[in-house]
Amino acid sequence: MVQYALRFVKRFAVLLPGIIIAYFSVRNIFPYFDRRLPLALAIFFTYVLAAYVLIPGVIRLWRIFRPADHLPLYCVTPDGFASDPLNVGIVGTRRQLIASMQKAGWHLADPHSLRNVAREILSTVYGWQYPTAPVSSLYLFGRKQDVAFEIPLEGVTGGRHHVRFWATEQGNDLLWVGAASRDIGINYIRHNLQLTHMIDADTDQERDLIIRHLRTHKLVRKVETITLGEPYRLINRVIGGALHTDGKMAVATLKQSAATSSQTRSRR
Repeated sequence: MVQYALRFVKRFAVLLPGIIIAYFSVRNIFPYFDRRLPLALAIFFTYVLAAYVLIPGVIRLWRIFRPADHLPLYCVTPDGFASDPLNVGIVGTRRQLIASMQKAGWHLADPHSLRNVAREILSTVYGWQYPTAPVSSLYLFGRKQDVAFEIPLEGVTGGRHHVRFWATEQGNDLLWVGAASRDIGINYIRHNLQLTHMIDADTDQERDLIIRHLRTHKLVRKVETITLGEPYRLINRVIGGALHTDGKMAVATLKQSAATSSQTRSRR
């Protein structure tokens, strides 16, 4: 009962800035735009300013004084909210990682720039093909992903398999810690009403998909399973969204490429 009450208080603390800013927007910002623009544009600009500037700004300022406190079982959004579980690891160099994932049929995601985001929005609205669309920034170890890959889903607006990787050192090896998930549509973020991708609840199958693709193309030397924790369910920031996982991470060690081997021999 006490834990439920604390969870309710925390969620209300997140909702409160949104309520205050929504009231401020309707009372002050909307009348400003309404006097200068048609009604539809006034509503649109008020929504964009509140959902994408004011509410995220307040929450990120709050996270400076009250950072998210959790074991590294999942990555977090820029606002510090829990996001995709960590479920896959790759041992190898950056060059090996990119070459292996591309050979396995995955596209390297484009950088997150204004031009690429605009192209992604247009491709979603008009159904254009954009297999290397940028992915949103999620954070682990205090920084956003180092590299990301994706495979579009046929016939699903905004749908795709995707995985983000963060580089870490493990002894003499480079371990790429990844969070693999599947976008299955578009929905609203519960605390600021921004539009974002809806994630399929079963993230374990995305982990298994990556390992299966790498194995099919004979790109891995071995695969180990590491238990990070007990199976758990994670409430997603998207309205109506939730994720579940068995708490395990599959770690694949890549085979040394022929190019790398020849370079090593030449140096010797």
